[in-house]
Amino acid sequence: MLKIISVFGTRPEAIKMAPLVSLLGSTEGIKSLTAVTAQHREMLDQVLTPFGIRPAYDLDLMRPRQTLTEITCRSLTGLEKIFQEAGPDLVLVHGDTTTTFAASLAAFYQGIPTGHVEAGLRTHRKDSPFPEEINRRLTGALADLHFAPTALARDNLLGEGVPPGSIYVTGNTVIDALKTTVREDFRFTEPRLLEIDFSRPVLLAEVHRRESWGAPLESICRALRRLVDELKLLLVFPVHRNPAVREPVERLLGGHPRILLLDPLDTATFHNLMHRCRLVLTDSGGIQEEAPSLGRPVLVLREVTERPEAVEAGTVQVVGTAEEAVFRAARRLILDPEAYQAMARAVNPYGDGRASTRIRDAILYHFGLIPTRPPDFTAGKRKPE
Repeated sequence: MLKIISVFGTRPEAIKMAPLVSLLGSTEGIKSLTAVTAQHREMLDQVLTPFGIRPAYDLDLMRPRQTLTEITCRSLTGLEKIFQEAGPDLVLVHGDTTTTFAASLAAFYQGIPTGHVEAGLRTHRKDSPFPEEINRRLTGALADLHFAPTALARDNLLGEGVPPGSIYVTGNTVIDALKTTVREDFRFTEPRLLEIDFSRPVLLAEVHRRESWGAPLESICRALRRLVDELKLLLVFPVHRNPAVREPVERLLGGHPRILLLDPLDTATFHNLMHRCRLVLTDSGGIQEEAPSLGRPVLVLREVTERPEAVEAGTVQVVGTAEEAVFRAARRLILDPEAYQAMARAVNPYGDGRASTRIRDAILYHFGLIPTRPPDFTAGKRKPE
């Protein structure tokens, strides 16, 4: 049996790894285990239960106001013991979190190959996103198998000297996950969401990154309030639990009759909410991949994105965090049907829902269990009018 341990610690990682973990668990010849660091305990648990993931190992690292150094050190120590006990043939990590880097380093110290899911994304600015850009680069240096979601991500890896034979273009597993969560008959359990009239334009905001804390987040909040007031819109904003996010959002947006501030939502609820809203404003990386699959334009509230394929395809627009820029970009999409449809029609460059299958087959091929290398994913063309 080929023993594989998938390691993750945050909600976004779990969402994107869930369909792959499920597929590996049902594949003959593979023994699939999961290990979680739980660097985000409660938000991680929102994903594990709905997707039926039962970790074989749980480090339960979450501590109030934990630092990146603390997460890294506790992850390294805990994962060392797990890898020594389990003796996996391959460790799978995802994306760009501190857990991702720590697991890759721990596996390297034990001489265990690492497979990096969602490899090759780059902004080429080590401080943005922080610390994710460096986590990705370091993981890329440690990994043995690189599962790049797009051709551009593959090219980034090639430019860094990664051997071509170790790179597989697979699409992004988050598109696989959406196939299981979004349903036309989905019914919200949150009472305040049940009251929303989605036949009218509803904005969805999600902002949480470290580089957004402070003045950028306050600027974003002022722009959101202007949009709600001037265009008579409804805004739904699931607010991250970190006090650096929650305090300014509640101070600047709380108490407004058309602004709905919620606690973080479970995966299925958030995906279906995104499906029904008109426009998404976010600094999240994953949402830049998810929303376009649902035909929802995204305004990226950052100065730079590691997902330029979406910008090129026309599914997202990077607008920064300045109040006026955010306000004008969102206002244009709400009031200009042609501008809105140009983004809504654009084909998502990130996948076709078969990324997990390609990754599974690439692993089997790498270990000599199937004879043929799986073909690379190629993005489709723009949707017709």
